Amino acid sequence: MDALLTLPQLSAFLVAAVLITLAPGPDNLMVLSLGVARGREAGIAFGLGCALGCLSHTALAALGISALIAASAGAFAALKLAGGLYLVWLGAQAIRNARPFGTTARELPADGAAKLFAKGLVANAVNPKVILFFLAFLPQFVAAGRSPGVQIVQLGLAFTLQAALIFAAIGWFAGIIGQWLQRRPAIGAWLDRLAGGIFVLLGLRLIAAR
Repeated sequence: MDALLTLPQLSAFLVAAVLITLAPGPDNLMVLSLGVARGREAGIAFGLGCALGCLSHTALAALGISALIAASAGAFAALKLAGGLYLVWLGAQAIRNARPFGTTARELPADGAAKLFAKGLVANAVNPKVILFFLAFLPQFVAAGRSPGVQIVQLGLAFTLQAALIFAAIGWFAGIIGQWLQRRPAIGAWLDRLAGGIFVLLGLRLIAAR
């Protein structure tokens, strides 16, 4: 029981975590753009994948592997390149498979929820900036005198849960807007390309970031 988070400790952490998750960033921007372009199911599925990708960062932080990655410039650069290229690839695929002008969303096959969930999971898991964020953020809420590894795991689980709820909400509301826009074929076609372009730009930004 000594390793469990206290209520004040968890409350302070959740306030900070929610504010950070709501702040404009790559994850919620991708969920928003995908929800608008492809509907609620797509936005929610991708958002839940992004949220559960935080579990891998929690495990890395608890095991201390994040510190090793942060200390190795080569490992960080390789992971940054891999993450950026993956986002660029997702964006290029979205642009290539965008619906033709004049075609509605219902006339085209879309990625299933499981596939979008997997894409969100990988997109978050290979982002080295999130790895370093967890390494820097979680330990700030670890109380001295109790098992730090167990506390980090609990904090990571709490972060993942609140991120899942927020990203699902973003996907849901973005989908409502998207459904209205997709009834206008010309706008729907541009939304597909815009979503793909956002993924490409985020990938290039990650690759170029110092």
